[in-house]
Amino acid sequence: MATRSRRPGNLPAEATSFVGRRAELAESRRKLADGRLVTLVGPGGVGKTRLALRLAADLARVFRDGAWLVELGKLRDPALVPHTAMAALDLRDQAAAEPGELLLRHLRDAQLLLVVDNCEHLLDAAAGLIGEVLRAAPGVRVIATSQAPLRAAGEHVLRVPPLPLPADEPLERLRDNEAVRLFVERATAASGDFELTDTNRAAVADLCRRLDGLPLAIELAAVRTRALAPAQILDRLHDRFALLTRGARAALPRHETLRTTLEWSYDQLTPAEQTLLSRLSVFAGRFTLDAVEAVCCFGDVPAAQSVELVSALVDRSLLQREPGAGTAVYRLHESMRLYAASTRTPDGLEQRWADHYLQRCARFGGEGRYRLVEWLTWIEPEIDNVRALLRRLSGDGRGTALATSLIWYWITRATTEGARWLDESAPAAASPWTFFARGFLAVLQNDPVVAVPVLERGVLAARGAGQPDVLCQLLAMAAIAANMAGDRTSAARLLDEAATLSAGRDDVGATLMVHQARTLNALGDGDLETAGSAAADGARLSRRAGDLYSLTMMLVNQGFAALRSGAAGEAERRFAEALPIARRIDDRVAQCYLLGGLGACAASARDQQRAAQLLGAKDGLCAEVGAMINSGMAPALSAAAESARAALGPARFESALRAGRRMSRADALRLALREVAAPGPDGPLGRREKDVAGLVAEGLSNRDIGARLFISERTVESHVRNILNKLGFHSRAQIASWVAAPDS
Repeated sequence: MATRSRRPGNLPAEATSFVGRRAELAESRRKLADGRLVTLVGPGGVGKTRLALRLAADLARVFRDGAWLVELGKLRDPALVPHTAMAALDLRDQAAAEPGELLLRHLRDAQLLLVVDNCEHLLDAAAGLIGEVLRAAPGVRVIATSQAPLRAAGEHVLRVPPLPLPADEPLERLRDNEAVRLFVERATAASGDFELTDTNRAAVADLCRRLDGLPLAIELAAVRTRALAPAQILDRLHDRFALLTRGARAALPRHETLRTTLEWSYDQLTPAEQTLLSRLSVFAGRFTLDAVEAVCCFGDVPAAQSVELVSALVDRSLLQREPGAGTAVYRLHESMRLYAASTRTPDGLEQRWADHYLQRCARFGGEGRYRLVEWLTWIEPEIDNVRALLRRLSGDGRGTALATSLIWYWITRATTEGARWLDESAPAAASPWTFFARGFLAVLQNDPVVAVPVLERGVLAARGAGQPDVLCQLLAMAAIAANMAGDRTSAARLLDEAATLSAGRDDVGATLMVHQARTLNALGDGDLETAGSAAADGARLSRRAGDLYSLTMMLVNQGFAALRSGAAGEAERRFAEALPIARRIDDRVAQCYLLGGLGACAASARDQQRAAQLLGAKDGLCAEVGAMINSGMAPALSAAAESARAALGPARFESALRAGRRMSRADALRLALREVAAPGPDGPLGRREKDVAGLVAEGLSNRDIGARLFISERTVESHVRNILNKLGFHSRAQIASWVAAPDS
């Protein structure tokens, strides 16, 4: 599962060299200095994305919180733009707040660069979200790419032209032309021994002119140097263009140039490669080799040749391979996807695609609870295909079943999105399992107003259908919702019925849900003995069943029951067992609870500096995911905070708390698990950082500090940035105030 790296950001590594664009890079920097939104505008294949990524990579070190890429090219639903941005920033839609609200909350005090790529088909949604971000987050700047301007307030538009076309020049001067350089570098990479010579220079220059300086077209042509000389490539392209223009010499519109180049590249493929490329356009976003074999390999494309055919398309730069979690993930460039779709013949492919994802998601619904890591690893790169299928099946009973089957994805990754799909797709007379899924999400969102009636309808539907397995789980979940609403009488009645029903059944899911309801309701009522006993029973059953999500929650509940009973050592053992599991399944809400729980254990052990930092990290992560601390856990956390404040003093406690809030999630988890040591009692700064902070407080510039300490100005800049990060500050004035505080 993804975790935030120590260097913030998610920019992909450059797979090939970046060529030229000096003027555009310089102009983009100037525009980004003058404004906070720069949109790179140009036709498909002109290199907007590559330019944006290079610009972001060059500027990333200037931004304390790094540079982040939000890709919209594979997205078709404008309502999911905030969800996509959250996922790109490694945030989680796992609680009550709307994704857009969580995103703005996260960015409000951030200093980062956002690259929003391929906005042209979602202009209104992209412009709306970017506008909200810029208004709410003064430290954020945005680079957008689009085939048309966003027309957003404060937008600076930079039109990205094709590469300059080469003139008839001597060899040495021709080498400096950006289009020629791109062709030569890609040809050298493809063939291994390509050189620009007096013999081939005219053909290379003519090729670049013929291709209008479009980088994508030039790269596709350069790959052919594995088998053809530049003059041969030119002849074949010339024939194709001449056919298209009926021999006229007038230049084609650039989109026709690109389409013709794509068509020419397609025609160079074997029949099987052509068929596979056409079929790959059925995928809505990224896809795996397993999906290719299941959906696209039939008839004259046998599954036995899938690896060979996919590799051939990657080698020809027609298919892009991306790193995945233990498996290769592929995608088509958007221009190539659109072209490939135009070559597809009616052959039942879309039905095969739909059937594949329906079957896989049905298996996820049945197996996901007990094989959660495996199934989350599968769905994360495939989610855009699943979303596309949900849209296609809107109003269809299969769409409701599909949304219901994804319950474990919605619970751990996309709670608000899951609620939306279920609300949109579920008919009035839905399956009891659909009511259970929707009620579960409402409970996670701490929304009894929705949860109580939905679960009541589910109970009626399950009784009517004679389905005791789902009835038991609905009753237990309804008991949690009723207690959340303050109706303890109904909660006790529903829980008693669920317990009676589950007692005579060998149903792991039902029994676990009863244990969870009994634990949460007992914690809320202060019945710590019942809570601890039910959680321990649930933990044992979860371990045997391999239910990692339930095991995490049972250990959390067991730990808080022990903590409130005065058994801090027992609580720490439970929390320490749960946190690696929560990290493995990337359950952010559980991580919030566990950071707080281990902070409370540290306070009980009089490790107050670590306690304050962990409590601060808990606050930061809760704000990031929109989580609210359960009422049964709050007393222990409040007591721990008061203990740490009393021991450290207000100033040192607030400083450690701020440092914890600013800590990356990965660092906070390492601190909680004792994989790293907490900063000592003298504060969060190292010796050299203290020296620098003291000189900042004296009003010295970075240059003067460097001269005083005999270190470079750049090193001073790095120290100042680390000090700001550790203390959770945004200005040198705040550092000076902190230094002046008696307890700093």
